[in-house]
Amino acid sequence: MGKTVLVTGGATGIGKAIVENMAADHDVALVWNRREPRDLSEGVMAIQQDLYADDAGEIIIKAVLDRFGQLDVIVNNAGIIAQTTAEGFDRKAALNVLDINTLAPAVLLDAALPHLKPGAAVVNISSTNAVLPPRDASIYGASKAALNLWTKAMAKELGPRGIRVNAVAPGATHIAEDPRPDDLNQLFVDMTALGRIGQVEDIAKAVRFMASEDAGFITGEVLNVNGGYRL
Repeated sequence: MGKTVLVTGGATGIGKAIVENMAADHDVALVWNRREPRDLSEGVMAIQQDLYADDAGEIIIKAVLDRFGQLDVIVNNAGIIAQTTAEGFDRKAALNVLDINTLAPAVLLDAALPHLKPGAAVVNISSTNAVLPPRDASIYGASKAALNLWTKAMAKELGPRGIRVNAVAPGATHIAEDPRPDDLNQLFVDMTALGRIGQVEDIAKAVRFMASEDAGFITGEVLNVNGGYRL
């Protein structure tokens, strides 16, 4: 039976791969802000909304319900990274990172909760950097570490309501719209057990599993999808 899936940051990269994967047999709505989605599967709903806005959660959830009449899965994929070094620390940039990566999922869940039924699932897109801090982007790593803890807290809080909350943590992943230099990719490959960079489809398949009934007894978990990075 098809579900209704909401994916934030679904216009490009990992988010777009998740949208395309889910759209094969589910109704899908994606949220985008600056990068307009292109080549969407038929029937996919695109919602332009700035997640910084105070009423973003209510606007997004209303749009999904008006179109599909229900909401079963939320994938919090939208995220940003910024340089936040110790010297010359940029407080505004740091707050922006925390707002989108950690607080926006909480705002969206709050708006969605009255409409989520038992069996619903939330999948947060975390990062290997939650436990392996990135150089010069410490607040990004901290925001994902906070997201992991929030994932577990929400799993505990919402478990009695039959709502599962998990996270998927990608490692180095090739993003066609934002490719890394070849020498940097090689560094990641050399530190990865499977000897390759992740593909967006690898992440999308993991999200599909975590959102499905096959993972019906899994909650509060962070699934690393990194090919054995730095084992």
